[in-house]
Amino acid sequence: MANHVEIERKYDVDGAIAIEDLAGPDVTLDEPHTWRLVADYVDTPDLALARHGVTLRRREGGQDAGWHLKLPLVKGGRREVHAPLGAGARPVPAGLASLVAAFVRGRELVPVVTLETDRTARTLHDRDGVALAEVSDDVVEGRRLTGGLDRRPVSWREIEVELLDGPADVLDALEEKLCEAGAVTSTSPSKLARVLGDELAPASGRGGRSAGAALMAYMERQRGQVLAYDPLVQLADHDDDTVHKMRVAVRRIRSVLRTHARLLDGERVAELEAELKWLAGELGTVRDLEVLTARFDRHLAERRMESRAGRESLDRLAAEEREARRALKHTLRSPRYFAVLAALDDFIADPPFRGRAHRKATRVLPGLLAGSWRKVQSRYGRAERLPEGAERDRMLHSTRKAAKRARYTAEAAADILGKPATKLAKQAEKLQETLGSRQDALVAQDWLIRLGTRPGLSAEDAFTLGILLDAEREEATETTHDLAPVLDKATKRVRTLENR
Repeated sequence: MANHVEIERKYDVDGAIAIEDLAGPDVTLDEPHTWRLVADYVDTPDLALARHGVTLRRREGGQDAGWHLKLPLVKGGRREVHAPLGAGARPVPAGLASLVAAFVRGRELVPVVTLETDRTARTLHDRDGVALAEVSDDVVEGRRLTGGLDRRPVSWREIEVELLDGPADVLDALEEKLCEAGAVTSTSPSKLARVLGDELAPASGRGGRSAGAALMAYMERQRGQVLAYDPLVQLADHDDDTVHKMRVAVRRIRSVLRTHARLLDGERVAELEAELKWLAGELGTVRDLEVLTARFDRHLAERRMESRAGRESLDRLAAEEREARRALKHTLRSPRYFAVLAALDDFIADPPFRGRAHRKATRVLPGLLAGSWRKVQSRYGRAERLPEGAERDRMLHSTRKAAKRARYTAEAAADILGKPATKLAKQAEKLQETLGSRQDALVAQDWLIRLGTRPGLSAEDAFTLGILLDAEREEATETTHDLAPVLDKATKRVRTLENR
């Protein structure tokens, strides 16, 4: 399966606008190409894919006929994955079905919309012949399919601008020209969403400003992150941060379940938390190996030791990471994983609130924030009183975990408490990252020592591991110099919140 990142913008237009109007002294247009495109969009009957911004279609016609899966990216654009058309009964290709399995979870995928598009496309080039963007003028007719019957079709015209090899500001320049000519930025994220219309309208909010509502809104956002990163983790073959981000979303949910424990029924929290801990561990196996590999490569590059000589142990580590990534992809298709997602859905849909959850968030959340921060202070104070050694290292690691929970608690409160909570989250993040760098260096030292004591170690390999061990010891020593100012600033923010 081929895949790439798609960055495009869509505009509603009338008959007065032509693609030729986009040409200018520095931009030329190639000859137009015209196609008839027929696309069948598939989804679950309740539109599970579309509700998460995912589209899966089988399209005939044009230069890229085939199956297309479009996955939204957090920072904009979409990851588009292609597979051949196939034949026969047109089943969804297995590779694409696997990428959407977390959304579908065993439900049937059926045709939900048919789109017929008359497309005229032209490529814009700069003076050097670089293909800046493709501009498509589309006349579209879409039909919603229900129970084998067609609804009344919907028709419209739009211009679609997709970035090719040009810089990002090309899209801004083209948008200015289009809008001057009367085009209007489309309010629909996709053609499919335009046909589905009100069926994709978001459910009404939970209502009120209670502490429980704020907690569930945060958990809902993190669940969305877990689902968004699932297919991206499967597509990744190296460290592109998707495993880390998916793991962080799981950790955020676990953290707020702990810090908001007084708002929730303990039995249901314990059941969900145990399964989320398992999932975080599965993701953590890959992530920990990614971090080690990246750290060791960085240290060697800084010391200009990028030769393959003396890297036998590091090659073993890289192979272990690849195997862990393959195992993770199997985990993300397992019944246990789907059960965790279902349990999370049920928890958010029907949260086990206790009485305090129904109180105003502005009355409850400052106390939760203060409580989480007191744990950070207490653990750091204990660490400072200990001599250098393993016990102090363990207490600093415990401080880091407490800072992480305080950060996520502040994030969950930010919509209600505003800038003070947001600033506290940033201070907690600084503390977490500083202590995290120290912990990563300590973990790396343990790995290097284990690698260095295995039988049959060559002299070149032992030398490389020794260089890395010295680098990690140096980094561990340097990380905790500036902790006190961060702690003091965060403590002042907590007091501000408590006194509101």
